[in-house]
Amino acid sequence: MKYTVEIATRSVIVEVDEDAIRVDGRPVAARLDGVPGSAIRRLVQGQGSREFVAVPGEERGQWRLTTDGQRIDAAVLDDRSLAVRAAARKAGGTKGAGVLKAPMPGLVVRLLVAEGEAVMAGKGLVVVEAMKMENELKAVGPGTVKKIHVAPGDRVEKGAPLVELA
Repeated sequence: MKYTVEIATRSVIVEVDEDAIRVDGRPVAARLDGVPGSAIRRLVQGQGSREFVAVPGEERGQWRLTTDGQRIDAAVLDDRSLAVRAAARKAGGTKGAGVLKAPMPGLVVRLLVAEGEAVMAGKGLVVVEAMKMENELKAVGPGTVKKIHVAPGDRVEKGAPLVELA
């Protein structure tokens, strides 16, 4: 699996397969240990190790890590999560106005807003199922729902308009 890991202003590509871990293309001798059902993890690299607590954040792929009394916010995103985020940003820009388009083919599961509704950044607009995963697409900025182009049960192609914000 390939992940983009974002911590503060730094972003790295982490590739994990059965017998190797690569960070930005370089092999790394490391492993992550933990007790099943526990938030406590231990990162072992070479002869050293670091223990930390990993708690899921409010959004998918977000993590709050605590080590040595210091809190670190991290995002661990697979290719699909990156595509969803990029599509949401592209559709809405920084002000929130624009047309939210489907980042991939899928099935509209739920609408989370109504026409005329005011929304803030981060408000869920529509849920699209793709590859057996539900993806909640959110507003990237404040706006008002101008038009809803889909209904629950609709199949959509990549790039299809979903919700228009003004």
